[in-house]
Amino acid sequence: MQRRHFLKSALLGSGAILTGIPLLSEAAIPKLKITKIRYYAAPGYNKPLFNQARGIVEIETDGGIIGIGEGGSKDMIEQCAQMMIGENPFRIEHIWQNLYRGMFYPPGREKLHAQGALDMALWDLKGKALGVPVYELLGGATRDYVECYATGFRASKATTEEGRAQDCIKAGLRAYRIGPTGGNGTEPFDFYDNAKKTIDFCKRIDAAVGGGGKWAVDLHTRFDTTEGIKICKALESLEPYFVEDIVRSENPDVYKTVRAMTNVPIAVGEQFGDRWDSNTFIEQHLIDYTRFTVPNTGGISEFKKLASMCETHYVGMIPHFTGPLSTATLVHVLGSSSPTRCLMELGGGEPERPPYFNEDYVNFKNGKLYLNPEPGLGVKFDPKKATFVLEVSANTKFPHPILKAPDGSIHNW
Repeated sequence: MQRRHFLKSALLGSGAILTGIPLLSEAAIPKLKITKIRYYAAPGYNKPLFNQARGIVEIETDGGIIGIGEGGSKDMIEQCAQMMIGENPFRIEHIWQNLYRGMFYPPGREKLHAQGALDMALWDLKGKALGVPVYELLGGATRDYVECYATGFRASKATTEEGRAQDCIKAGLRAYRIGPTGGNGTEPFDFYDNAKKTIDFCKRIDAAVGGGGKWAVDLHTRFDTTEGIKICKALESLEPYFVEDIVRSENPDVYKTVRAMTNVPIAVGEQFGDRWDSNTFIEQHLIDYTRFTVPNTGGISEFKKLASMCETHYVGMIPHFTGPLSTATLVHVLGSSSPTRCLMELGGGEPERPPYFNEDYVNFKNGKLYLNPEPGLGVKFDPKKATFVLEVSANTKFPHPILKAPDGSIHNW
């Protein structure tokens, strides 16, 4: 009832522009409170990866409006949810700051992943309450679609990697992404041997697609600096779209060495979280593309800030995929941002179609993802087709102190 009343008020107000009356008064905006947060397991997805989780989060309000998000583990979702009950869901940045700072210790990447799922759900909820897509809340569309690249290509009937790469490009995707040779079985990984084999593999793929940056390679942090640089130097003349995770990236400063030794476009970031975790890469121009994604960065709120940082330093964004709802979410965020280049990864070369989401939850055609104009994220969730895990309807019994400035903003305790 509250949402219908609000939408009716908004529609009546649309004609008021002609009379000089403000379109939306403060009284017209629904005053909502978070009453319940539920968490569901995604059927058929059993990988125990805290940072690539696909659990579904529902945030419910006293007005009956529900927002959905994706990601996080049970324990992390539960802890964060207990800090959100009773809050105004429209205060998204305030809630983000409370979750990030309210437990005294800065969140690790596993907690940040859960925070990202909840942040995603808050933006979806706000879009639904106001009757607009999330990309409109974020400033409106900056592009008509987001180009995609494929890791594998399920639609191909080819029996070789070269054939699958060709089919991928013919289908309209911007690039075909491959990995290094070796490392996927039980045999020990020979760095020297697989450096040579990976170079040869890249040359075959480049020839198959006709060059032109229509392919990329992810080295998966498998190589030490010596072999990683050897591969990059050999690929420079082939001009791949990007070379990803050339060496281990626990220490961003290692890419000062890598950057000085190769001219290939470098992509790094799927293993990183918020802006304080990765600003060195961007601000010191150590990479050409970020692989940051949602919910890993902390959600839409944080990803939008990272997008501005990338635009400032002329770094492109080519997010890693984590799950189907996250893919839909990234279209809204990239579709309303202005970094130098945007490209989205699709595992298998096409969006997944999980039974618990509506069939048209993403708008994909000719290798591109188009903006979804439906309210919120434009995704409908059927909880009956997922596995219920928990529900939180009360605040934690062990609240941590919260330090606020006189203006009400949250500071570290």
